[in-house]
Amino acid sequence: MPTYSYACTSCDNAFDIVQSMSEDSLTECPKCQGRLRKLFNNVGVMFKGSGFYRTDSRSGTDSSASSTPSSPSTSTPSTPATPAAPSAPATAPSSPSTSSS
Repeated sequence: MPTYSYACTSCDNAFDIVQSMSEDSLTECPKCQGRLRKLFNNVGVMFKGSGFYRTDSRSGTDSSASSTPSSPSTSTPSTPATPAAPSAPATAPSSPSTSSS
């Protein structure tokens, strides 16, 4: 069960309480019957072991892509459906030949 932190808005009483997630939040201070507010803290999550870094699943060669056939994609194809009109061939600028005789 998670531990929740509360603070009273009237008397600044702060405390932690273990509650199940299905229980309602506390609304009344046990010391002065003032209004409580829930405090939110950083969550202490630690990822231990392998598999949590981008480089953990990679090896020197990409053998998984070549050994496993890929399924057909349902996304938009990367090549256009209709062929594009051929562009004019690029020509190098001609330089006038200067011959002096």
